[in-house]
Amino acid sequence: MQFLLEKRQERSRAMVFLSPVIAILLTVLTGFVIFSLQGLNPFEALHVYFLDPLKYLWTGDPDDLWSLEQLAVKAAPLALIGAGLSVCYLANVWNIGAEGQLTAGAILGAAIPVFFPDWNTPFTLIAMLLLGILGGMAWAAIPAFLKNRFNASEILTSLMLVYVAQLLLDWLVRGPWRDPNGHNFPQTIPFTDWQLLPSFDGTLHIGVLFAVIAAVALAVLMGKSLKGFEIRVLGASPRAGRFAGFSREGAVWFCFLLSGGLAGLAGICEVMSTVGQLQPSISPGYGFTAIIVAFLGRLNPIGALVAALALAISYLGGEAAQVSLGISDKIARVFQGILLFYILACDSMILYRPRLVFNRAAKLKGA
Repeated sequence: MQFLLEKRQERSRAMVFLSPVIAILLTVLTGFVIFSLQGLNPFEALHVYFLDPLKYLWTGDPDDLWSLEQLAVKAAPLALIGAGLSVCYLANVWNIGAEGQLTAGAILGAAIPVFFPDWNTPFTLIAMLLLGILGGMAWAAIPAFLKNRFNASEILTSLMLVYVAQLLLDWLVRGPWRDPNGHNFPQTIPFTDWQLLPSFDGTLHIGVLFAVIAAVALAVLMGKSLKGFEIRVLGASPRAGRFAGFSREGAVWFCFLLSGGLAGLAGICEVMSTVGQLQPSISPGYGFTAIIVAFLGRLNPIGALVAALALAISYLGGEAAQVSLGISDKIARVFQGILLFYILACDSMILYRPRLVFNRAAKLKGA
């Protein structure tokens, strides 16, 4: 007996949109089993994990509004990175190192308050954001160059550079950039005034607005411009793209620089808001989670914006479950991994039909 996957002649348009919904439902059902095996009340645990971050929607209590603000803040870096990765993956350019590009952007942007702590004007804010974008682009340029020059796997090179960036950050905050008045803690001096992102209401900052603008701009780029058409053609059929005169090498550069710049922007926004300084850990894994965001959003920038909100719930729900239920802080990563597995599985079923084949000859021979 063999288990085969046969390619479907036609794929269902309805299932393309239903696939993420099915994946989310399967993730919730799997969570029910996981919580039950841990001896917890699964209904209470699922309520804490998935519904508590949204409770303002049905309570209307102003005291619960903070949960939606936190949801937007958590979703902003995921949306920024996920929108950029959506463009990459549409072109079959596999940037897996957005976490490293986020870190590189945070490092380069934070160099201004480290070296010029007294420079505190609106131009400081602009310069830090621009350097953050440039840092992410520069880090993303390395796997792009290696791909075009040596045909090196961008999956491996971009992924390995994540750990290089994180080790560089760790060395800086423990060594030359460490705050001399920080009681020997591994961190830079705290950012102040224009070295921080302006906020609308305490925690809600303009990084959220950047995420919305980036998603809309990329949606227009992909849907209305020649560059977007070029990316889609090269991703769907590289040979057809070559006949049309499109450059595969140019697409690799464009996709890596675009996604790296957005990841760098997400990194500098994170240290200019939530973190407030450089320290060994500035991200809970936004760069890796954004891969799930891109696929859950169907490789559409606007879809990535919506998917980022869904994945942000996993972070807030994981924190709430850790406090309320006493479970591990790694539970968010578990659910994110399960969700990615179901997304890929459901997408495979759209393209392929499972079939069991019984080998009659082998059966008769055994008899």
